[in-house]
Amino acid sequence: MRSALRTVSTILLLTGLSAGPAAGQWVESPGTGWVKLQVTHQNTDTKFGNNGNRRSLKLDDQARSITTTVRLTGALGVWRGIDVWADVPYRRLEFNDSVRDRQRNGISDPRLFVRVGPSLVGADDLPFAVAVRGGTKFPVGDFAVSAQQIPLSEGQRDWELLLEAGKSLYPWPVYVMGWVGYRWREPNQTIQRKPGDEWLFFAAAGGALGRFRWKLAVDGLFGQPPVRTDFNLVLENEKRELTQLIPTLGWKVGPGAVEVGARIPLHGRNFPAGPVFTLGYFISWSDPLW
Repeated sequence: MRSALRTVSTILLLTGLSAGPAAGQWVESPGTGWVKLQVTHQNTDTKFGNNGNRRSLKLDDQARSITTTVRLTGALGVWRGIDVWADVPYRRLEFNDSVRDRQRNGISDPRLFVRVGPSLVGADDLPFAVAVRGGTKFPVGDFAVSAQQIPLSEGQRDWELLLEAGKSLYPWPVYVMGWVGYRWREPNQTIQRKPGDEWLFFAAAGGALGRFRWKLAVDGLFGQPPVRTDFNLVLENEKRELTQLIPTLGWKVGPGAVEVGARIPLHGRNFPAGPVFTLGYFISWSDPLW
């Protein structure tokens, strides 16, 4: 049972791999920025097994994992060539089977990043945008040790470093962007387990035409196997992988835009295999706050 509930908790990272159309490589000028409020929902009875095949969450035809997340994400320029980026999620998790229904809700692990671009040193004339982003995930969500409870947190701190790049294809109303990075994961001392470090990537093309917006992205995560620190045992069958396709459509409403999309898993190991549906409102400002 604990293994099944840990599988449920891994979905908490799915929405952290991409963070909205303006969260990429154009470092915000001082006082400018953006905010996005997004709701994501997944209801699935399948997962990717350790060999990459899709299979039932459990040997129980009534088992389902249901996750709804409300997350507030934003960025703010604080200095020429430097902005800060934050993400705070609130989650409602369910794992139901023929034995019982389990449900938890609350704030999960927030993330905080600092991003640096070349304008910090006066390099403003590059043919494409580039930036380095580094930050951490704070384990503040409730980490349940009981095999009968769904954890809201994975219980350890993570660190990330990413190299970002992007380019506008003006005069065409199209842009391309992407990043590649690495996530270092500290040990969870409570259960004497060190999650495997992970490589991350994201690539997207998008654009706008009048009030209409679109974006098509693909992202991925490729992890090392976790380790039982008490026995120094490498758990090869529990390493994680995920590649997903992310189409998004938007329409300008008021000062921002409503965005509807999905995250469609293409390949994975030890992740839920059902699609994730998204609905959000994105707003940005170019007039500095100071």
